[in-house]
Amino acid sequence: MAQIVATTRSIQSTLLCPTSGSANERARNLLKPPTFSSKVFSSNGINKCPQDAFRSCRINARKSASVEVIPVSAEDDPKIEEQLRGVPQLLDASNGMWSKPTFRRKTKIVCTIGPSTNTKEMIWKLAEAGMNVARLNMSHGDHASHQKVIDLVKEYNAQAKDNVIAIMLDTKGPEVRSGDLPQPIMLSTGQEFTFTIQRGVGTAECVSVNYDDFVNDVEPGDMLLVDGGMMSLMVKSKTEDSVKCEVVDGGELKSRRHLNVRGKSATLPSITEKDWDDIKFGVDNQVDFYAVSFVKSAEVVHELKNYLKNSGTDIHVIVKIESADSIPNLHSIITASDGAMVARGDLGAELPIEEVPLLQEEIINLCRSMGKAVIVATNMLESMIVHPTPTRAEVSDIAIAVREGSDAIMLSGETAHGKYPLKAVKVMHTVALRTEATIPGGQMPPNIGQVFKFSCIVSYETDYVMAFKRVQQRLALYQGVCPIYMGFCDDSEATFRRALDLLKNQGMVKEGEEVALVQSGRQPIWRSQTTHNIQVRKV
Repeated sequence: MAQIVATTRSIQSTLLCPTSGSANERARNLLKPPTFSSKVFSSNGINKCPQDAFRSCRINARKSASVEVIPVSAEDDPKIEEQLRGVPQLLDASNGMWSKPTFRRKTKIVCTIGPSTNTKEMIWKLAEAGMNVARLNMSHGDHASHQKVIDLVKEYNAQAKDNVIAIMLDTKGPEVRSGDLPQPIMLSTGQEFTFTIQRGVGTAECVSVNYDDFVNDVEPGDMLLVDGGMMSLMVKSKTEDSVKCEVVDGGELKSRRHLNVRGKSATLPSITEKDWDDIKFGVDNQVDFYAVSFVKSAEVVHELKNYLKNSGTDIHVIVKIESADSIPNLHSIITASDGAMVARGDLGAELPIEEVPLLQEEIINLCRSMGKAVIVATNMLESMIVHPTPTRAEVSDIAIAVREGSDAIMLSGETAHGKYPLKAVKVMHTVALRTEATIPGGQMPPNIGQVFKFSCIVSYETDYVMAFKRVQQRLALYQGVCPIYMGFCDDSEATFRRALDLLKNQGMVKEGEEVALVQSGRQPIWRSQTTHNIQVRKV
């Protein structure tokens, strides 16, 4: 039986750059010469893609007329759209765009599932609150606990009428961690402390490290960061099996803390034996995405994609940009992948923290110029792990990621083990929705015109029903895309009418608007012209 996938992607939220000289100038300004990232890019010949391919967004600073501050709580959530209708329409109807804004959130939300949210009730509530992608963090839990989450998400997808949740498996990667301590110890500024590759050491003066080459990777003068900078120690000297440090910024050291060396990456493989075991687990469960930690080169991506091809599965690969070694190879890494995650925690530990916002902007622009998905992650609502309301800086952080054009924004500990997981999702939903309402429509590329201003209905003639259910789930990650799956009629005209009626009933299109209809047959589109057609129709 043939099937249809109807997708809608609003160009209102697609930040496009015209080919004018002013646009080229803005694109060039994105790579600021004094920055670390720009120096690395230019020195390695990475920034060779056309500069006018980068996309920019002009932030409209006009004050909204008589719009109240939108409260964030479960009972106030239904008021959001009503209040947003008071926001002046920033789109010019004369340019062919729709005259009335749509209030469906375009930026997607990734939620990490953990002890606070791994029940059927909570997964259903997260989906209702705005979760689009469920993330499985393989650094925690076991296959049995993750299997439970996968089964619950699949159960939700099977029952949900108008929504679908994608599943992302996030590999642990080559993390360097301290060993176990009988109890947390306090490190004070100026104190001497030692890390050793000897196993089983855990005292007030010395603790083990789980990485045998740790001694070879550090040198006197290096700055060692614990938990991304919560504590820092200066390397003073080393022996064959130990590294002696002086505490610069003290704090409470607990068991199994993550260690980074400022400006350096560990010489460990990006995909460890545990990761391969977890990847096989993902293949067996047909997850939608892998988020691969600490990717340093495109070869890692090619290796994983070859494995997936040989396994007969089509799981997309999202590379996590979080190590110093990934920056010189950024262009080739993203080219080889299906998307990228700006993992700001380790990125800010291995590189100067002032470079992180600039790198975030550059990675987003690079991904958008290549048509790849991009996720901004880490610390977005960190305070809501223990507090019911966010800091104003966190709210601004979300808004910036939305304005820069990120496909998705991610919650980690906030939903995995936080006290207020649902409120965190609602905050992210509300801030993203409010920010999107103030972004003016981008100019259309000159070679597209006004055809794709709102909706695209894509139909496929195929017997592989499950394959297109997978496509629908994957599309849940992409900005502005609302994937709808429906049965294909014997008559193509009846199918299109049915699809348009469905979109009209859900308020996604209205009479008078133009939509693109794309029909694809059994063969790839370049092999046979007779099985494919593209039409533009008025609703």
